[in-house]
Amino acid sequence: MIEPPAPPRIVFRALGPGLVGAAALTLVHESARRVLKHPPRMDVLGMRSLEKGIRFFGGEPAKGRQLHRQTLAGDLLSNGLFFSLVALGRPKRPYLRGAMLGLLAGLGAVVLPPKLGLGRAPSQARPSTSLLTVAWYTLGGLAAARATRKLVARRESALPLGRPLH
Repeated sequence: MIEPPAPPRIVFRALGPGLVGAAALTLVHESARRVLKHPPRMDVLGMRSLEKGIRFFGGEPAKGRQLHRQTLAGDLLSNGLFFSLVALGRPKRPYLRGAMLGLLAGLGAVVLPPKLGLGRAPSQARPSTSLLTVAWYTLGGLAAARATRKLVARRESALPLGRPLH
């Protein structure tokens, strides 16, 4: 019988740091959207993809604020699941995993939208928006790494002395 690569409780525990990374990313995006003149508009890409997906399955997508809220919820969920990968590796290198996953996600957010039929990416409007997109996804990965480090430290301090680590 093949065993799963990680016990379910470890996978479930990894969701917390993943959601921390997703929340950090969303907070930065939403704050910058209100302040910067030419911010990366990943929310626009999210709305385009959500509309496209709902129409593909025969539904009628929401409009305006409701669509934006649904997109933010979907972003938090999908980015939370993605950034939870930071907590699934060996406990010694969460910052490296977080930086690499964030960097890859940011590059994907800049390069993939036109190839997926989502139009010219708002993350490519200017060179600075592309750079900010990659930087903010990297920040999300590092936030997930920090939360992972805190989780591991708290778990290790809760273990009684003399008990073997598994």
